[in-house]
Amino acid sequence: MSAKTYVFTSESVTEGHPDKMCDQISDAIVDAILTKEAQLEAQGYVDAAGVPAKVENVRCAIETFTTTGTIIVMGEVRTQAYVDVPSIVRETVREIGYDRAKYGFDCETCGVLNLIHDQSPDIAQGVDGTIAADKPADTDSKSVAETDDFLNSIGAGDQGMMFGYSSNETPSLMPMPAYLAQRLAQRLTFVRKQKLLDYLRPDGKTQVTVRYVDNKPTEVTALVVSTQHDAAITDMNIVRNDMIEQVIAPVLDEVGIEWKGADIYVNPTGRFVIGGPMGDTGLTGRKIIVDTYGGMGRHGGGAFSGKDCTKVDRSAAYAARWVAKNIVAAGLAERCEVQLAYAIGVSKPLSIMVDTFGTSAYGDQRIEAAVEKVFDLRPGAIIRELDLFRPIFKKTAAYGHFGRDDKDFTWEKTNRIEELRAVLQ
Repeated sequence: MSAKTYVFTSESVTEGHPDKMCDQISDAIVDAILTKEAQLEAQGYVDAAGVPAKVENVRCAIETFTTTGTIIVMGEVRTQAYVDVPSIVRETVREIGYDRAKYGFDCETCGVLNLIHDQSPDIAQGVDGTIAADKPADTDSKSVAETDDFLNSIGAGDQGMMFGYSSNETPSLMPMPAYLAQRLAQRLTFVRKQKLLDYLRPDGKTQVTVRYVDNKPTEVTALVVSTQHDAAITDMNIVRNDMIEQVIAPVLDEVGIEWKGADIYVNPTGRFVIGGPMGDTGLTGRKIIVDTYGGMGRHGGGAFSGKDCTKVDRSAAYAARWVAKNIVAAGLAERCEVQLAYAIGVSKPLSIMVDTFGTSAYGDQRIEAAVEKVFDLRPGAIIRELDLFRPIFKKTAAYGHFGRDDKDFTWEKTNRIEELRAVLQ
C-alpha cells in the first residue's frame, strides 16, 4: 500500500498584530483585577454592603477594540477592586513596542475609552450556584472532593463545547505546523526586542506548511514571514536574508525538521511599513485558531482572552488540552482530541468525547471511561486543580495558549499518566 501523503498549514501572529494587542490588553485587565481582589481579600476588606472581597467572586468578560490612534475597552466585570484601565492599556501597548508615533501607534498619545460595566445578575446567578439536581444526592458514598462546597458551587459560565488536542509529533505534544508557526512568531519578536535587527517593528505574521507521510511530519515545504519594518528599508532582499538567518534557521534547525528545499516568502507583497492598528483594526477573540492548534484540532468557537476562569470557554478548553496531553503522554494514543460540553449553571459536563483517530490500542470508549474516573471536569474542580484564580493570563494571549514550557501553564502538566494507565490495565 502506498504511503498517505498530504500537507498541512498553520499560521501565527506576533504580539504587535492588532488582534493580539487586543487579546493582551483584555487579559492584562483580568490579571490586574485578580491581583487587586486578592490583595483586598488578604487585607480582610468588606464593602459597605458587608460583602467581603474574595478572588473567587471575580467575574470578567472584557473585549478590546483598536483602530488608528484609539483603543476602546468594553465588557462586564464583578469585583470590589478598582483598577486603572487606561494605565493598564497604555503599559501593555508600551511593552508590545508601540511607543512612538513613527511606528504607527503611540501608547502615550492614543485615545483610551473605558466602557466596562457591572456584570448582569442573571448571568451571575447561573455561575455562582449550580442547580440542585447537579449536586450529589448521596453524600455518604462521595469523596470529600466530590462534596466540597467550592467544587459544587461554581456552575459553567455558559453553554457550549470545548476541544483539546495533542499529538506526539513534537516534544510539547503539539502539531508540528502550529508549533513551528508559533515559535517563528516568538523568535521574530525576540529578534526585534533584542535589537538584533533594529529596523523591525511590532506587527508580523508567520505561516508554515508541513508535509506528512503516513501522518508523520517529514519536511517543511513552504514558509511565510511578514514583518513590519522601518520606512528606510527599501530593499526586500535585505529583509529576506535577515529573516532566513535570524528567524527561520534558528527555529527550524533546532527542531531538526528538513526545510532547506522549502519555498520561502518574506513580505511577499513588498514593503510593510504601515502596520498595527494603523494598518488594520484589532478585536479581542479573532485569532482563536492561532491561539490553539493551528487548525489541526477542532475549536468550539469561544475565545479565551478577557474571560475569568469560571468561563468554560477558557477553563474547560485548558482542561481538554490537559486531558488530551496526558492521554498521549501516557502512550495510550499517538493523537487525541477531547471534546467537553456544558450547560450554563450546571457543573457536571453534559458530555465527554475522546477521538484517538485510530491510533490507540485501547479504543476510544475505554479511554473515555478512564477519563471520567481520573479527571474531575466540573468547572470548580478544573479551577482548583489548575489553580486558575491567578493573574497568569496576559502571557497566554500571544504565541499560543498551549504547548509552552511555563510553570504557570498548569494545563500542560502530564500528572495523570499513571492513573490513566492503572485504570486501563
